[in-house]
Amino acid sequence: MKRAASSGPGSWFFARSLHHFDRWFLRLSGGRVTLTSLLTGAPVVFVTTQGARSKLSRTVPLLCIRDEHSTESFALVASNWGQHRNPGWYHNLKANPRATCSIHGEAGEYIAREAVGEEYEAFWKRATEIYLGYPRYKERAAGRRIPIMVMERENARQQASNPELDQSL
Repeated sequence: MKRAASSGPGSWFFARSLHHFDRWFLRLSGGRVTLTSLLTGAPVVFVTTQGARSKLSRTVPLLCIRDEHSTESFALVASNWGQHRNPGWYHNLKANPRATCSIHGEAGEYIAREAVGEEYEAFWKRATEIYLGYPRYKERAAGRRIPIMVMERENARQQASNPELDQSL
């Protein structure tokens, strides 16, 4: 199934339909599981952003690439199934980096920033270990650099910048 999803026709189909299946499957499982998480074995995060132009809330299910150095952050790969343009959620996060993210039914407020340099390479390596479609998407993107957005829990950022805050938060 992973191979089919990373193929050209498979990614075309899933890019247009998987988010519908994920929402339906999430409801069916009582908010515990998505079809994407079952197919990939990776956790799926529901990311709610504010539309860059519309200012409306937009929620999308995305693969969650865990940060091995922090339990308060994770990464999102803006592969857009290997298409030649970045996905809408990426533009939304660039315009307004605040987002609500829900993993396994636990929601929190996060701040997005784009990964660069060694951090980008480390997340890209981890992402390709989790899902074999990413290298194929990179090939099909034909020169487009696939961005990676790092999502950091908002209260964790505040604690890091102000160590006097109550550590029990």
